[in-house]
Amino acid sequence: MAVILADVLGSPNIGVYCFCNEELAIVPPGLTKRKLKQFEDTLEVNVCSTTVGGTALVGALVAGNSKGLLVPHTTQEYELQRIEKFSKVIVVESNWTALGNVVLANDFGAVLHPDAPQELKKSVGGLEVPAVYSNIALLPFVGALAVATNKGALLSPNASKEEQSVIQAALKVGTELSGTNGGVPFVKSGILANSKGAVVGPLTRGAELMQVTKALGV
Repeated sequence: MAVILADVLGSPNIGVYCFCNEELAIVPPGLTKRKLKQFEDTLEVNVCSTTVGGTALVGALVAGNSKGLLVPHTTQEYELQRIEKFSKVIVVESNWTALGNVVLANDFGAVLHPDAPQELKKSVGGLEVPAVYSNIALLPFVGALAVATNKGALLSPNASKEEQSVIQAALKVGTELSGTNGGVPFVKSGILANSKGAVVGPLTRGAELMQVTKALGV
């Protein structure tokens, strides 16, 4: 288990550009072989390099767990073919395309934006886990305001105790509060993690790193 600091395409917002679960990391094209190897070794995953919907913003567009991945209807056929080599893929036929910002999931449960459209609610069934609805820090963008693995979840420092309780019950893991990248409350933007390791944005401070390791058990 390890935690490393890294940027993606020169940005500290690695969670905006990348997605991972227990088996797979999806990263945008353009990363060096050395960085791909770092991600592969730290997270102990296969790495798939592709755009989604023609953009590099993979982490904002993809959600899911080890049972399946949710991708927006804008995903191109060649992108689907690349991802399907590694995982079951569910295409969400909804105008909501930033799925990574509105779904928080691990292998035990899922938490959705309270106003998630019916198409998204149905598609989440493909993840084979029960789902609930919640805000984090009074905001509905649960996927952007937290990161969850099968060991724990890190939530925005502004999350309430009530919100923590809902998420703990839904995902069946403990929670901790912290920002990433020097106080950014949209936690996911600064971290890529599973139960085996974490890649954290390089602006993340020492106290934040301690919370990451405590929350996620890495």
